[in-house]
Amino acid sequence: MQAVTVDPEEELPSMLWGLDPIFSAFARLYIKDILQMKESMQVPGIYFYNSHPIYKVDVLGTVVYKREREDFFCYGAGEKLSDGAQGGFDPVAELKKFHRTHQNSYRLDIGELIRVRGPVKTSRQQREIMASTFYKVDDPVMAVQISWMTEVLQLYRLCYDKPLHLPQDATGVSVSPLTKATWILKDFLKQNSVNRFRPYDVQDLLQPVISSPPQTASVDQEAGPSGCQQLRNLLKDVLQILQDEGVVYRKVQSQDPVYHVTERDTDLLITVKDIIREDSKRDKYAEKGCHVLHILSAVRQRYCLNVSKAALELLLQSLECNSDIISTAHNHYTIL
Repeated sequence: MQAVTVDPEEELPSMLWGLDPIFSAFARLYIKDILQMKESMQVPGIYFYNSHPIYKVDVLGTVVYKREREDFFCYGAGEKLSDGAQGGFDPVAELKKFHRTHQNSYRLDIGELIRVRGPVKTSRQQREIMASTFYKVDDPVMAVQISWMTEVLQLYRLCYDKPLHLPQDATGVSVSPLTKATWILKDFLKQNSVNRFRPYDVQDLLQPVISSPPQTASVDQEAGPSGCQQLRNLLKDVLQILQDEGVVYRKVQSQDPVYHVTERDTDLLITVKDIIREDSKRDKYAEKGCHVLHILSAVRQRYCLNVSKAALELLLQSLECNSDIISTAHNHYTIL
């Protein structure tokens, strides 16, 4: 079966990501490449290196900065045994030994070697790894680091630096003009830190998506919509998608529509945080936090009736990624 090479500059449709074996693996990338990966326009939290979709990585490096909070340890204990247990086994001493070993493995100092595995995220415009596993690596003669670098070089040569090849029949999945236009507008809003806009501010961005052949005098003008009409219709559909996804919303319904970018609406963000902070102190919400529907109702009462559930959920996700709030249960949130 013939294979087709994917252009590294083009984002692969999400339905094809699973065809790349790198997508399901912890990618051993250099830190500089993790910092420079471009985030997907289709799914937040997915990144691309040389056309390969990546969302989790495996890193070995030296600690150059640290910020720690008090650790919390939880242990299960059985009934207390008599003092001076026979056979030389002292469960209390063994537990303390285990406690010390555990702390030594997870408390790190500047200059020590650490291995981290976990998904990549962008928080407060900084690229981070949400560690699902991390531990200190003892490597006095650098044997681990030499072995690691040898393996990483081979992975880059054999996998990461090679463009993705897909079966020819897989490329039959085409990307519609509407999908392309949605990606373009999302990328523009993100890269330019746009807070709000009017349709005519962004309409020209979608012009490359419209493939309208030049009309001649013999062409019936009623045969189909003009290029300008196609552009307006396309923009209308894209804006509806962004509203349905919660990416943007209209604070005021008017003849001159203004679209606010949800995650960059500072007033909305402050309102949501205030609601969660205040209501989490009430007995009703003290244990589990505030449910998303309660927060939505309060936002519509205090701030704007037109905030959708999708917009609120996107904002809550952003606040949680920035460690401003935390989800305590399904669809429940409280302040940190």
